[in-house]
Amino acid sequence: MKAQVFRGVNQLSYEEVPTPEIASDEVLVQVQVVGLCQSDIKKIRYPLYEPPRIFGHETAGIIAAVGSEVKEWQVGQRVVVMHHIPCMYCGYCLNDNFSMCDVYKNVTTTAGFTPSGGGFAEYVKVPGHIVRHGGLIPIPDNISFEQASFVEPTNCCLKAVKKAQVAPGQTVLVTGAGPIGLMFIMLVKYFGARAIATDLLPSRIEKALSVGAEAAFEARDPDLAAKIKSLTQGMGVDTALLAVPSEKAFFQALDCTRKGGKILFFAEFPDEVEIPLNPNILYRREIDLMGSYSSSYRVQALAADIVFNRRIDVDALVSDRYPLKDLAAAVERAVAPTPETLKILLYP
Repeated sequence: MKAQVFRGVNQLSYEEVPTPEIASDEVLVQVQVVGLCQSDIKKIRYPLYEPPRIFGHETAGIIAAVGSEVKEWQVGQRVVVMHHIPCMYCGYCLNDNFSMCDVYKNVTTTAGFTPSGGGFAEYVKVPGHIVRHGGLIPIPDNISFEQASFVEPTNCCLKAVKKAQVAPGQTVLVTGAGPIGLMFIMLVKYFGARAIATDLLPSRIEKALSVGAEAAFEARDPDLAAKIKSLTQGMGVDTALLAVPSEKAFFQALDCTRKGGKILFFAEFPDEVEIPLNPNILYRREIDLMGSYSSSYRVQALAADIVFNRRIDVDALVSDRYPLKDLAAAVERAVAPTPETLKILLYP
């Protein structure tokens, strides 16, 4: 089969590799579409992992083979593939910190080499643990593979919205109106709250408004905090969701968040970034700082429901489609986006 093999920093090789062989409790899925995630881009562009590997994890496809022990799945079924499933019994899982679980981190889908997601290939193998514990989700007949590929990123955003306890009537600042920021706007609106967005690109500011933001501002606007406070009875937003890894965006969020509010880090910052902060700001204003990484098994069914019942418009997020052989070009487009660039999908 063909796959995009990571051979080193910024070195992708579109090459022939063996189709994965499955064990008796495993499933082989023919990939129909896979989303390009910011985490994929980081893994390709920075020395985070030893090559060779095959990345890609926002995967939807068709079951091509099932092991002899697998009874609940059949060849030909259309499925979303979740690349991680936690163990459910470790100390992290018992506290709903599923993404900290060792099994979650280390048992993943693969197309060969060190298991690393494997979606950037024609076929991906789903380990028995993932098959047995809800890692395959059937796609309804009226949902396309493209739409279904959004179940995993929707889960990640939904986890953050739930962790921040976004509630009806609240106002939420979303910093960055790329694909993730736009999904946050949709989810915030779905849960009955108001979203205010910021971005540097006029096209994304307009897009934020079109998908449901109540207001959207240029991120460099010197009067941003005053404008947001005028929309919130002088208080500031209840919650800020940082969808961009920007120190400036954090301090903007701090200026715009009300006393007793929350700031959630969703985007991953470069490791060398350190943010100087006077702790008395948090103490005196009772600001909660929190982080949200990856997905949560707790919201998996809800994420699928939101996508499959079109409670948010994932079609509005797609801007570019590339054949898998052009993954390197897709990464370059994501790193240097045009005003129209949003979510990029790939097709083996």
